[in-house]
Amino acid sequence: MNAIERREEIMRILIIRRHETMQVLADELGVTDRTIRNDITILTAKYPLKTSRGVGGGVSVPDSFNPHKNILSMEQINVLEELIPKATEYQQTIIKQILAAFGTNTYLTCKA
Repeated sequence: MNAIERREEIMRILIIRRHETMQVLADELGVTDRTIRNDITILTAKYPLKTSRGVGGGVSVPDSFNPHKNILSMEQINVLEELIPKATEYQQTIIKQILAAFGTNTYLTCKA
């Protein structure tokens, strides 16, 4: 795994977990904690990462950071909404979850 792939993996981990220690990241990725610290320094230029020291410290992303939000175009949202009445109940649930997770910030959760 090169540095770019490792940094992408760090961000994937942080987006899922929201907080992790440098040592855990280092152990999982098979590098030193110093390497992780260097990676975090580079990543903070592009992402809203927060670091803290001491007990409970580590690196975290704010709850408001959701990089996968708003990735559906309005055309994609419209097509998915058109499919809802034709889908089974289970499929409707999944489509609505997709719309809520990846649709626009203005997509009403009551629709989903």
